[in-house]
Formats: sequence, C-alpha cells, structure tokens
Amino acid sequence: MTRAPATPVTLLTGFLGAGKTALLARLLRWPDLRDTAVLINEFGEVGLDHLLVEPLEGEVALLRGGCVCCSIRGDLKAALVDLHDRRRCGLVPPFRRVVIETTGLADPGPAVATLVADPVLRHAFTTAAIVTVVDAVNGARTLDTHEEAVRQAACADRLVLSKTDLAPPAVVAALRARLAALNPPAPVTDLTLDDAPEAALLTDDPTGTASARRWLCAEIPSQPHGAAGAVTIESGPVDWTRFGLWLGMLLNRHGSRILRLKGLVAVEGVATPVVIQGVQHLVHPPRHLAEWPEGGARTRLVLIGHDLDGALLRRSYAAFTGAQPPAASPGVPEAHAAAAPAAADR
Repeated sequence: MTRAPATPVTLLTGFLGAGKTALLARLLRWPDLRDTAVLINEFGEVGLDHLLVEPLEGEVALLRGGCVCCSIRGDLKAALVDLHDRRRCGLVPPFRRVVIETTGLADPGPAVATLVADPVLRHAFTTAAIVTVVDAVNGARTLDTHEEAVRQAACADRLVLSKTDLAPPAVVAALRARLAALNPPAPVTDLTLDDAPEAALLTDDPTGTASARRWLCAEIPSQPHGAAGAVTIESGPVDWTRFGLWLGMLLNRHGSRILRLKGLVAVEGVATPVVIQGVQHLVHPPRHLAEWPEGGARTRLVLIGHDLDGALLRRSYAAFTGAQPPAASPGVPEAHAAAAPAAADR
C-alpha cells in the first residue's frame, strides 16, 4: 500500500497580545484554507467562537469555512494523533493542513521537536513553517524583556508585523531593522486592520526555490559577540560526512545558544541543493530541491542565536569540512560571493 503524504503543520506563534488569533480568524475566511485543521490551546479563550456553525464529537467543532477546530488541553502528540484518527475514520471532514496556535509564552522549539522526533507523528505530519506575529506597538519592549519573544522571532520562517498603523513610522522602522538583524532569512509581512492577509502565509513552502534565493542573497548584519543575532557561513561544495560531523559537534556543544539553523548545502557529487533546517538541538531531515536558484551551487548557512562567535564558528567549519570559499557567481552580490568563511578569521 502507498503511504499517504504527511500533512503539513504550521506553527502560529507570537507573544501575548500580538494578534495571533485575529490573524488566524481572518486567514480562515479564505476559500483556499477551508481544508485546514486548527489546534488551539484553550478553546474558550481564542475568539474563534463566532465562526462556529456546529459542534462535532467531543471538543472538536466545525468552522464556517469548513475548517476543523479543536483544543489542546493536554499533550500535543495526543491531540494530533486523535485528529489524525478522526480523519481516517471519517469522523471529521478531510483536511490537508494543520495550524497550531501556541500560547503567547510558548517557545516553539518543543512543539517542533514533538513533530520531528516522535516516531508516530513524523510519518503522519511534517513541519511546514513557523509563522510569528510581532506587535509593532509593543514589540521592541517585549523583545527587551521576554526571552520567549526573542525565541519566537528567531525561530520564524515568516514574521508578521501587526498594528503597524498604530505605531509611529520610526518605531516600526526600528523594529523591522531589529527583526532583520535577529532573523535575516525571514520575510516580514505588514498587517493592519485594513490589510487582507495572504492565504500564502499558511500554504507556501518556505523551503522552496524562492526562499532559497533569499537565503543566498540576504544581507546578514554583523553582530557584536554576545548579542542575539545571526552568523552566516559560506563555502563551496562540502563532503556530506564531514559536514554532518561538524554540525553534530556544533549542536552538541553550542545547541543551547543556537535558536535556529537554516541554509542550503552544496554537497560534493550531488547536483541539487540540500535544505538544512534546525530548531535548537534538533535538525529536521534534509530536503533536496529540484534545482539551484540563480547564482549557482554554493553552501550558505545562517545560524541564529545568542552569544555566537562568528569567527570561531567559521574557523571550526573550515577545519572540519576543508571546504573552499565560494567562487563569485552571476546574479549573486559580489560582497557575498567573495566572503571567505575562514580566510578573514585566520
């Protein structure tokens, strides 16, 4: 028998009051998202009740657009297994994706670990994206005072900046720059009361070719040692075994400080790029893209975290992999292509 494809899961996160539930309610009105299942932490508190049309068995309800909505009052794994079994038995309408709205104080890392590491769930579900909502009015203060908010922003595949119409332009610009320094690969979408959020926030593949192009060409602001931010490592093709050894030792020693790892790896003897993603100590299974984006084959990694010594990381990478600096390629900014991962640090 052919195994059914894994159901993509999007984590919708953001600090208390950022606007996660308001965004979710607006997104679920899109026809493209009518085959979505929604898992929320406390059903009675999330403000989706006005969308209900009929209750189903237990704590599962059917939303007006056809979406299945249920609560997580216990273990995330149990909730996902129950939802999967209900669909298989025809007890709920079929759905093609799952959205999990986390609590405002949640670190996305444990939820991702549940999806990737659990032997039961990883065959039925796959992590599609982490979407983090940041409040433009209070975002800077929240990042200053709450480590959870920093982790939510650092882990994101996409950032949604809410309430931009309520904050002064200078405040919005400063917060946007701060988010770009903290998580350069993540695109930022503005959201106001008048905006219509794009259904693509929950449906696009954040590890596809378009995203790969962004990783290759994103400017990575330099970070002072000790600050929360991003470090980039670039090289030509690498031996997969040596790269894996370096990555395993890196996460074993520094995993508590690395909040997110994203990148494309040019593997020796492999014609297409390999997508690497990790959250804290956990690395997702590698994915192969069909082709390289414009700019040619080169390895580019972005590590996001606290107290990362970029020079030390690049030296260790060069020592373990023996990889050479990437050659300049058409379509890639010269400053990026010429940035040797080890030469500048020797």
